[in-house]
Amino acid sequence: MRSFCLVVRGDLRMLKKEVLRRKSDFSAIYNRGKSVGERCVVVFYRRNNLPYKRQAYLASKKVGNSVKRNRARRLMKESCRLLIPELKEGYDYIFIARNTIRDLKCADVKKSIEAAVKKAGLVKTQGGKTK
Repeated sequence: MRSFCLVVRGDLRMLKKEVLRRKSDFSAIYNRGKSVGERCVVVFYRRNNLPYKRQAYLASKKVGNSVKRNRARRLMKESCRLLIPELKEGYDYIFIARNTIRDLKCADVKKSIEAAVKKAGLVKTQGGKTK
């Protein structure tokens, strides 16, 4: 019988409270939030007046069948894993995959997400201000 262990460096995992789930939260971000697009992702964001950030990763049927959509979500999650600690606290983020994500590698997706987040001014600096 095999045993598996979970190795987590630092606090890079997504906690349950950090995941957007309610329809009202999504509607508020879509209707009253802002968005910025890049080659393979669109990032919607909005202040949430909480001491932590929340995020969600979506891929519509335009991306492909369920296998391709799940791969797109996995690529976005892995690309954001190291970037999430650098994002401003107190915001809700929705990362939406475009259909151009299908043939890209993780490094390409990471560059696209980083560019979108920097374009929106959501990366915090060492002093807590935006970069």
